[in-house]
Amino acid sequence: MSIKIVLADDHAIVRQGVRAVLEKLGKNMEVVAEIANGKDLVDYAAKTPADVYVVDISMPLLNGIEATERIVKNDPEAKVVMLSMYDDRVLVEKSLKAGAKGFIVKVSTADEIVDAIEEIAAGRFYLCSKVSKYIVQGFLGKTSARKRDSTGLTPKEKEVLQLIAEGYSSKQIAKTFNLSLNTIHVHRNNIMKKLGIHKQAELVRFALKEGIAQL
Repeated sequence: MSIKIVLADDHAIVRQGVRAVLEKLGKNMEVVAEIANGKDLVDYAAKTPADVYVVDISMPLLNGIEATERIVKNDPEAKVVMLSMYDDRVLVEKSLKAGAKGFIVKVSTADEIVDAIEEIAAGRFYLCSKVSKYIVQGFLGKTSARKRDSTGLTPKEKEVLQLIAEGYSSKQIAKTFNLSLNTIHVHRNNIMKKLGIHKQAELVRFALKEGIAQL
């Protein structure tokens, strides 16, 4: 039986490139869907589970880490390999803690991408060569990740913060989540109060620093 794969990346050229690699080198691999944002990915996974999800960290509406956390919460057996431009230690930590089974960077070789999917489909973990050094450093379970994750924000507040950082207006955010404008204002005020931040620019900097949004 073929390995059914979903590719989630907001850049069509990246999805096409990964698909081409899998069609050329992957054995018994089938790309069943291409998705451009995290919200649609979560919705798709809930309705049509795949064997492996290849998920870009930086996506609009809902970033890859938050999307992965929701997918795994809905289906603990879900297998996600995270795709990123960066081999940042914090992003690797957060991805694995969210439930991803693997992490590869976009400069990985074609063989590494295929190997990652094969390993994860078989129930194992996979880190590309550029980030496997973090295993040696013993980052899993360290307090650094806990400190960075201890924002106190709810999942919805993180979603709102991501869209704020991406430049969405309150009206656009309200429309995106089908919520009232007043509810979005409440979320925004709660975010600022919890973080002790009172300026838009500072909110954006915080979201980028914590990996909640990437521009």
